[in-house]
Amino acid sequence: GQHPPARPASRLVVDQEAVLEEIRQMKAMMAKLARSRELEEESAAIAKLRQRLTDQDVEREWIDLLIDKIKAHPAYTPEAGRQAVWEIAAEVLREWVNPGEPTGIRDGIRVVHLVGPTGVGKTTTIAKLAADQVLRSKRKVGFITSDTYRIAAVDQLRTYANILNVPMEVVFSPLELARAFKQLEDREIIFMDTAGRNFRNDLYVSEVSSLIQRDEDCDTYLVLSLTGKTRDLEAVASRFKAYGVTKVIYTKQDETDAIGPVLNLAMQHNLKAAYITTGQNVPDDIEPFRSDRYVARLLGAHDDD
Repeated sequence: GQHPPARPASRLVVDQEAVLEEIRQMKAMMAKLARSRELEEESAAIAKLRQRLTDQDVEREWIDLLIDKIKAHPAYTPEAGRQAVWEIAAEVLREWVNPGEPTGIRDGIRVVHLVGPTGVGKTTTIAKLAADQVLRSKRKVGFITSDTYRIAAVDQLRTYANILNVPMEVVFSPLELARAFKQLEDREIIFMDTAGRNFRNDLYVSEVSSLIQRDEDCDTYLVLSLTGKTRDLEAVASRFKAYGVTKVIYTKQDETDAIGPVLNLAMQHNLKAAYITTGQNVPDDIEPFRSDRYVARLLGAHDDD
């Protein structure tokens, strides 16, 4: 019997393990508590902001980024109320959606192309922009349409052309463009409507691309509807972006409460909003995009409750 019984030692080892495990669990619990308290303390104001932007269909990624920016902002304290948080948020958001305004039709632009999917209101938008040029800027305007797949679109544009008393050319292929431009050579500005066929089809996008003039005096706008889901809008945007289209006209603001997609696309694809349309009336229901207005609408009132 030289050897002392080994059991107490092993029991000690077991106990130590158990104690360590318990400590680990306690630590984890404390950390969890601290985290949940942090979230609770993610002040009511920040929680409200998070909810507001979620309701506006802003992508989670940008909401998180915005909240990080707010918390890192020198003016922020955890006790900050709604108004303070809203003001910091507005400041950050205005920078995000405003990569150098304005992006409206510049002086010296001779050809304005509108591209994008069907059903977003391209033709009405062209009419609004053209009416603005005719009535306010007193410029000589012409129309070209290549949307020969949809007779209705041609008829609609022709109706506007007649009302505004401006000439319109219909082209059936990129080869006919030269003829159309020749016909309209006395015009100061030409608006061009391109077919709204399936943008998921690369052939179509490259066809549109071949219709887009690459000159200095040309501007191309992608027309997207705010009623679309961000995912679908991104699918369209990334296609056209490949051809250098970065300016967007967002339509149908009057038909949705959620305007988050403008922010999502600015962040995701660096797309610059140029105009927003707010109804069917030509030429009234269009306004140049203004980041301060947009952000105010996106954030809504910050009623302190």
